[in-house]
Amino acid sequence: MQLTDFDTLTFDCYGTLINWETGIFDGLRPLIERAGPQLTPDQVLEAHARHESSQQRYTPHLRYQELLAIVYKRLAEEWRVPATLADCIAYGKSIRNWPAFDDSAAALQYLKQYYKLVILSNVDNESFTHSNAKLQVEFDAIITAEDVGSYKPSPRNFEYMLEKLGERGVAKAKILHTAESLFHDHKPANDFSLASCWIHRRHAKQGFGATMDPGSQPRFDFRFNSMAEFVQAHQDALRQKL
Repeated sequence: MQLTDFDTLTFDCYGTLINWETGIFDGLRPLIERAGPQLTPDQVLEAHARHESSQQRYTPHLRYQELLAIVYKRLAEEWRVPATLADCIAYGKSIRNWPAFDDSAAALQYLKQYYKLVILSNVDNESFTHSNAKLQVEFDAIITAEDVGSYKPSPRNFEYMLEKLGERGVAKAKILHTAESLFHDHKPANDFSLASCWIHRRHAKQGFGATMDPGSQPRFDFRFNSMAEFVQAHQDALRQKL
């Protein structure tokens, strides 16, 4: 299997293209400071993952920014620190400030020359417009949790994506699902027999950070530590075909 075997890249966004762990931590900073120095960054991210995943199961109809406001409230209660409704809402809206990884925009602009680019994200549409501006590319399709009414790893999100891309003539065999999260993306990609590429942004860190532990290790077809490495591998694959 080669990267050049595909004509469509479906991307998770947050954690893969947007540095959501930095965004999460920065957005939670006022709450963390009130909680005190006993919380490590990994403890913060793991608590966030736990509350986020639970909330996504119970309220799949909520837009992501609304869901994050509830996550903020749950964290404040767990850490026994005060938080106002305005604080919770402000955290939900902080998605617009989450930075892109340094290599994301340039990599996407390069890959756009060779692939259709599709977003499959747990975000809401309004919040994604701010992230899209940072990514500096026009995606061929943008599919959000708000569109589907559920959150990954629900199979509904992948069913919806495959149906909509199929209507446009995209064959499943030509799709490479590209993502950081083993829990949200690679496990369901396995269930749908989708080829996948792991962008292992957390390669230098322990644990799963802001994503849940997937339990068992899912299969993936390619692994790179960054989008820049993905681009380099694609360039190498093109040279091999000459």
